[in-house]
Amino acid sequence: MTQPSDQIIPISFERPSEGEALDAYSRVVTGVAEKLLPSVVALAVRKAGRGGVQDGAGSGVVVSIDGFMLTSAHVVEGSQSGGATFVDGWETGFDVVGRDSLSDLAVLKLSDGEAQPAILGDASGLIVGQLVVAVGNPLGFSGSVTAGVVSALGRSIMAGNSRASRLVENVIQTDAALHPGNSGGALADSRGRVIGINTALVGPMVGQGLGLAVPIDEVTKRIIGALIQYGRVRRAYLGIAGGSRPLPPRLSRQLDRDHGIEVVEVVGDSPAARAGIRPGDIVINGDREPLREAKDLQALMTGDRIDSEFEIELIRGDRVLTFTVRPVELVDR
Repeated sequence: MTQPSDQIIPISFERPSEGEALDAYSRVVTGVAEKLLPSVVALAVRKAGRGGVQDGAGSGVVVSIDGFMLTSAHVVEGSQSGGATFVDGWETGFDVVGRDSLSDLAVLKLSDGEAQPAILGDASGLIVGQLVVAVGNPLGFSGSVTAGVVSALGRSIMAGNSRASRLVENVIQTDAALHPGNSGGALADSRGRVIGINTALVGPMVGQGLGLAVPIDEVTKRIIGALIQYGRVRRAYLGIAGGSRPLPPRLSRQLDRDHGIEVVEVVGDSPAARAGIRPGDIVINGDREPLREAKDLQALMTGDRIDSEFEIELIRGDRVLTFTVRPVELVDR
């Protein structure tokens, strides 16, 4: 019988190479982080509010080599300047160039120095289930990276204040973990292109809800351009609140249309009220464009329609009526 040996048998462990340690998913996320971390900054602001001056924080994304940055409008609300800290520790100031609470977007400008800009993508091509990476400064931890998927598209959120509000359309919903401080940070696709600016948390507990991001698309790129050039965005205003509703069957067949916008409220002394539009009317056309949902009317209210007359076609009872309206400027204050 063989006796047990007291000899110690050496066991060798081979340390995996970096390439072997990273699977395909990890390589995508680390690649996006490498691209974006130098372009995402931690913002510190002093806000003037009802309770006096308060400290605020958020994230920003550098989008030009000369220091223009994007963030959420609510991050810099009540402030005209602040401080920016990069992931490598470099600190500088910034000024607010323009802010638009009705899209929850703002443009900032670094006080000095050049910075590595992120590349803006286009959210219009996103699909549900697509990998996205969020980069920001949650809870004061700068340069944090989380990953997830696009969990839904086409969401809407209400933005603005007590005097003026507006639906931000086609908001991106993601399950990438977001926390306070992520607002204004980047939501990127697998190629490191910024396709959204993180704006809100949804859920009863921090980090256990769904994140929302304002998409980077043709509409928001025009908003960004207007903020850089003029410091604000001009929009037309009619004074109608309402939502989509099916048309009566007879009129639906007659007009070859299945839905219109039911007027639920008309603001007193608004352009709509002065034109004679009433609650209960169903708007079907605006300037000869079909209107089926509130967002269709909202899309019509561009700055070039301010103080310009056009026709609104609507259903009242069993009649189709035409009214001439002259929108005024929607004041965001």
